[in-house]
Amino acid sequence: MKLVIDANVLFSALIKDGLTRKLIVDESLELHSPKELFDEFLEHLKELEKKTNVKAEILESKMKELFRIANIKVHSNISDKFIIKAGKFSPDFEDIIYFALALKLNCSIWSNDKRLTTQNKVKIISTSEVLHLFEKEEKY
Repeated sequence: MKLVIDANVLFSALIKDGLTRKLIVDESLELHSPKELFDEFLEHLKELEKKTNVKAEILESKMKELFRIANIKVHSNISDKFIIKAGKFSPDFEDIIYFALALKLNCSIWSNDKRLTTQNKVKIISTSEVLHLFEKEEKY
């Protein structure tokens, strides 16, 4: 299954070695991310450092390792046409790039941010929904 992964899901996997991390590294998922996710990570680095009691350098290293293990494909060039289209319906300015990438790839976004579900152009799939799909396949 092809999905654009949202920062909140990735941060959850980074903070805790739990279900989200297990799902992210599952080979049946094809995960994609805009390069801006790294900027968002850096913006929240101090907050993540406080939540985890882990130094920023180690968090950065863990983030890179998570991207490598999960084989997340990073996209740096997303056409303006997708950004403009996404800007017309994205509930939050900061999420436009995720919607633009989902439009480009014609796929859903994996996010636990309920605000994103207020639009109807791109399907939003929560972690519990991803788990439910795997449970149907009897993976977890």
